[in-house]
Amino acid sequence: MLSAPAPADSTQPLHLYVHWPFCRSKCPYCDFNSHVRDGIDEQRWCRAYLAELGRGAGETAGRTVESVFFGGGTPSLMDPRTAAAVLDGIAARWPLAADLEVTLEANPSTAERQRFRDFRAAGVNRLSIGVQSLDDRDLRALGRGHSAADARSAIALAAAVFPRFSFDLIWGRPGQQPDAWERELEDAVAMAGEHLSAYQLTIEAGTGFFRDGVEEADEDRALALYEITHRVLEAAGLPAYEISNHARPGGACRHNLAVWNGADYLGIGPGAHGRLTAGGRTSATRGIRAPEKWLASVEERGGGDAERVALDARQRRDELVLQGLRLTTGIDRQRFRAATGVEPEAAVDADALALLTDAGCIETDRGGLRATAEGRLRLNALLALLLA
Repeated sequence: MLSAPAPADSTQPLHLYVHWPFCRSKCPYCDFNSHVRDGIDEQRWCRAYLAELGRGAGETAGRTVESVFFGGGTPSLMDPRTAAAVLDGIAARWPLAADLEVTLEANPSTAERQRFRDFRAAGVNRLSIGVQSLDDRDLRALGRGHSAADARSAIALAAAVFPRFSFDLIWGRPGQQPDAWERELEDAVAMAGEHLSAYQLTIEAGTGFFRDGVEEADEDRALALYEITHRVLEAAGLPAYEISNHARPGGACRHNLAVWNGADYLGIGPGAHGRLTAGGRTSATRGIRAPEKWLASVEERGGGDAERVALDARQRRDELVLQGLRLTTGIDRQRFRAATGVEPEAAVDADALALLTDAGCIETDRGGLRATAEGRLRLNALLALLLA
């Protein structure tokens, strides 16, 4: 359902997400909007991104951009000149924060010194590398196009070129043993900078793993791997700030923090989601998913939105609860009240809140409402109760 946008509150900061939908190959665990193409007319794509930026600027004029995130897909496959043009287009349309964070996702298979330097010159100041494993056998099972040696080389290169960098690992891989995971994490910590992400492998419908009948780690194995992850990373000075993300003080990804805290962000590109607030009402936007259809829509009718839906009060409250409880700091009371007009406790089931508080899974105070470490172990079940 599409509706005409209203002018947004120019006093609120803005964040931008730019989706590059192309990869060299499709990993069997991946359910992201990523596609393999033999050829890409990058000049057409660059023009389309700039057109979408122009359209977005029309309804967010005067707002200060605090972060830009190039996600995918594999954005490090794009020509660095495209990234530079997009960042120049952003700078021409919005005021920029003095400490603007610009993140670009990369794969080790695209790690080249000159390419990284070109992205840095374009304005990228934070690199996020999709390592996923430091074990060659598991990398092959995950369908990754790089080796553990490639991953180590990419991490070292990122540390040399970018002021901030992070890399991702996946746990719960088929057959993964807790002692091996602990050794792998200790190896990773030795290379880590200020940030490291550790995601549990989930088998999503439509993926290669789903079709092949690959099973997720059972509950006992998953619990052991989760506890190892948090123990090892916290001991190394990288405590969790979100269910799957760990950082040294000041090293959190500011873009993702903004999204989890309910800030506005403009989504650009195929399948990109966004949230924009105007007149006290937040709308959810989503781009057309298929790359060629998105590109044609931008060129032919001036926009690539598949839908724009104004969230009602309940939907917005539920969304902020779902996102906020992922954070170790939880739901900020003042921010939640400003966005919804109610206290966080009023947005959840009162009986469930009392039960979970007594069980030591939820705690509340003047600052807000948060899941405890015990609660985060069972976050999905906890959320189902609170939002029933």
